[in-house]
Amino acid sequence: MEIVRIFLLIFEAFNVHLSKGSMTKTSTESPVLFNQKGYDHFHEFLRQENFTKIFVLVDSNTHVHCLSSFLQKLETNVEIEVLEIEAGEEHKTIETCNSLWEALSELGGDRRSLLVNLGGGVVTDLGGFVAAAFKRGIACVHFPTTLLSMVDAALGGKNGVNLGALKNQVGIIKKPEMVVVDISFLASLPPSEMRSGLAEMLKHGLIADEDYWNRLKSLKDLDLTDLEGLISESIEIKENVVAQDPYEKGLRKSLNFGHTLGHGIESYFLKNPEKQKLLHGEAVAAGMVLAAYLSTELEGFPKEKRDDINRIITSIYGKTDFTEEDQKKIIDLLKFDKKNEGGKINFVLLRQIGEPVIDREVPNTFLLEAFRYYLAPQEDVDAY
Repeated sequence: MEIVRIFLLIFEAFNVHLSKGSMTKTSTESPVLFNQKGYDHFHEFLRQENFTKIFVLVDSNTHVHCLSSFLQKLETNVEIEVLEIEAGEEHKTIETCNSLWEALSELGGDRRSLLVNLGGGVVTDLGGFVAAAFKRGIACVHFPTTLLSMVDAALGGKNGVNLGALKNQVGIIKKPEMVVVDISFLASLPPSEMRSGLAEMLKHGLIADEDYWNRLKSLKDLDLTDLEGLISESIEIKENVVAQDPYEKGLRKSLNFGHTLGHGIESYFLKNPEKQKLLHGEAVAAGMVLAAYLSTELEGFPKEKRDDINRIITSIYGKTDFTEEDQKKIIDLLKFDKKNEGGKINFVLLRQIGEPVIDREVPNTFLLEAFRYYLAPQEDVDAY
């Protein structure tokens, strides 16, 4: 866990370092901006658009830790209403959306209203969907407050909700007007949330850039400038993929590396009262080790790199225990994965780091072998 402790300590300084920063990245459709330049751009957007009302969506965590800071930085005379939902993946439902649509209507929301989503992945996913459907579409802006939402969930325009414990079964792809990344919000996060976001950054390295993966896995050797670049680079990797394939017809599917089994694991632990819930990144971390094993067996991915992925991820996240019954039920959940086509369960695997293979079918026997590899003691990994 030493790598995580160092990561968090450096981020504490990193927050101070960037409090007046001007790091900016833009795309032609939906700009992603950082810190003060992000707020400046947002305020100019408010002046130009002349909204009738601004709604700020928070959850019970961001209401306490982020809302006051956000409102203090806001420069507008437009009337503001705050909408709050309960925190947690279990509240990412159509029922929550319905309550928000009713609130928007009762509070006088119209087609010239703006919805600001101030929160992590649940808030940005659900809030984007609420905005896309209300009055057949109102403007929305994301202010992600977790590392996971900054480098993944708030980017790319995917919005939606779960059906029960099944992840992201209902939704739409529609980008927000902009994404403003205020690094200072990270100061309020517990270590588990930082680890959850780090999983997506590690994934970006594995699917896109071996040099990025190598730098990210060596956090203890980095300084503030390196970390500033790593967050920006992670965002850039995802944005570049999305720009080439916005509706996930091909290349964008590579962003699902580790997510087929990861979502199955997350859903199973979410719906099973005997299990402790896993954060998204924790489940995806396990999914990436499993996918690395499958990549070696089916795509010839080098064993030494497979074992390196296992070692790095295990050093950060530990191992989640899966009984044989757990494994069978998780595999059974894969048939509900939204990436499936024609009844076929599709995986993203690796031929090399930075060389993903999409739409790969995997027999169940290999999945059970992957779990055995994942659960093996570290000293026995070389035997596989």
